[in-house]
Amino acid sequence: MSKRTISTDEPLNILFISDMQQKPGVDPSFLESIGNYIVTKRPDVIINAGDWWDMPSLSSYDKGKKASHGRTVLEDIKAGQVAMDIMLKPLFKLQARQVSNKKKIYFPKMFFLMGNHEQRIERHVNSNPELDGFLDYGTLGIESYGWEVVDFLDVVSINGVLFSHYFYNPLTGRPLGGSIENRLNKIKTSFVQGHVQGLQIGTTFRPDGSQLWGIVAGSGYEHDEGYIGPQANDHWRGILELYNVKDGDFGHKTISTKWLRENYL
Repeated sequence: MSKRTISTDEPLNILFISDMQQKPGVDPSFLESIGNYIVTKRPDVIINAGDWWDMPSLSSYDKGKKASHGRTVLEDIKAGQVAMDIMLKPLFKLQARQVSNKKKIYFPKMFFLMGNHEQRIERHVNSNPELDGFLDYGTLGIESYGWEVVDFLDVVSINGVLFSHYFYNPLTGRPLGGSIENRLNKIKTSFVQGHVQGLQIGTTFRPDGSQLWGIVAGSGYEHDEGYIGPQANDHWRGILELYNVKDGDFGHKTISTKWLRENYL
């Protein structure tokens, strides 16, 4: 695991975009509301939690089953790209207007945290080495949108807050689970992750009085996921705004997908 670090003297505002799991058949139109929110609030940093692409055609769980019929890698990739175009359209329009008017261009720092769904590509190529050099992360075109790509489970540290798709037990390699307090106790510093549906927020204090935060927010999409059943789909969906991020402490605002559609679309 490697870590990229940003440390500034001034506090930063960060927008955290939860897992969107875009795929064929899912309506991505609401994502424009996130783009409109970005150009209105203009955060310093944007973090995409990963699992933006769902990649159902490469699901090992559905391989050989009826559910996999008709799925293609090409259509999966296109679905995520169309969704990304929709979300970032307001930002690109703003930047073009600023260039035309010779004004200072708003360029947020943007990180894309590869999720386990994007990693399906890597796992598939490992099992089918004849695809090496033909299919890889670059096929998604993430960097062409302005994102700095962070490999699966690598960590970005920004003013004392760690960001990754999820955090894991180094002894077992399995994702940390349980309560947010348990995760904070294991990670031992402020963190924000995606991966798990719903929303968990917790805080604790070090002996020196400094405050730590832990947030798990892994569902920003509107659609229901069949694999978790009808009862488990009733969970929080949205994105996060972290403000005054400094020394591991920050204020935060939870922004529901429904509220974004109603107010920014």
